Amino acid sequence: MKKVWLPLTVALLMLITACGNGKSGSKPNGAKSETFTYESQNGPVEVPADPKRVVVLSSFAGNVMALGVNLVGVDSWSKMNPQFESKLKDVAEVSDENIEKIIELNPDLIIGLDNVKNVDKLKRIAPTVVYTYGKVDYLTQQIEIGKLLNKEKEARAWVDDFRSRAGKAGDEIRAKIGEDATVSVVESFEKQLYVYGDHWARGTEILYQEMKLKMPEKVKEMVEKDGYYALSSEVLPEYAGDYLIVCKNPDADNSFMSTETYKNIPAVKNNRVFEVNAKAFYFNDPLTLEYQLEVLTDKFLGKAS
Repeated sequence: MKKVWLPLTVALLMLITACGNGKSGSKPNGAKSETFTYESQNGPVEVPADPKRVVVLSSFAGNVMALGVNLVGVDSWSKMNPQFESKLKDVAEVSDENIEKIIELNPDLIIGLDNVKNVDKLKRIAPTVVYTYGKVDYLTQQIEIGKLLNKEKEARAWVDDFRSRAGKAGDEIRAKIGEDATVSVVESFEKQLYVYGDHWARGTEILYQEMKLKMPEKVKEMVEKDGYYALSSEVLPEYAGDYLIVCKNPDADNSFMSTETYKNIPAVKNNRVFEVNAKAFYFNDPLTLEYQLEVLTDKFLGKAS
């Protein structure tokens, strides 16, 4: 079967490449397809001025949806996000290794992280732009996606509004729990316990950057290098703040929460543990951030943002 499909795949790639060259091309309805040059981290890329069929291979599905741009393919992590379920119901699940599937979707733009595979093949299908995770802060990332999709004005407007609302919520939370109260974000992932810094999604950007809540000093020290730190359940009390945000994945091993060590953590004993759905907290795109802000504001203050 592989020998039969290979010539067909190559032919399709050549056809799409031929059709995609130039600053304008033919659409099925005969209209002109305008393009512009986007200055990506890897150099200039000619991209559509009004993309209609975007494939996201990692992380950025919510960034694209927040700007009202149509998706035809997304990664598996986006598909399993319960907050995206209805929005992505008719969108195909794709990966960087399934080139044939991506060809079938006929995308006009492909977006992903810089660790995606087969980039050279992807570039022959459609303009492909990749980003390094964490190279810019999470709000600047949305502005960059806005530039790429020719919607920079809309992206900047959202960023300004979000930062204002999150900051106001932070003022109220600090007034309630105290300026020196500390917050830790922990998660059990693939039988390993992690604690997170201020830029690793899971609500951390909101809590630490926008709300200005404090991180325990030991957490700050250990996450400085990678942004997260793996630890055992036995030492979790050393990393637990006055408040504990537990990103709980129902599919993961959460047995650490049943141990006496966990139950004796002051935050647990004082009923200062807030459980959130890990699958809905994995990202830091605008749609996810709006959800995180609502949940966290409600957890701390008993009201939505």
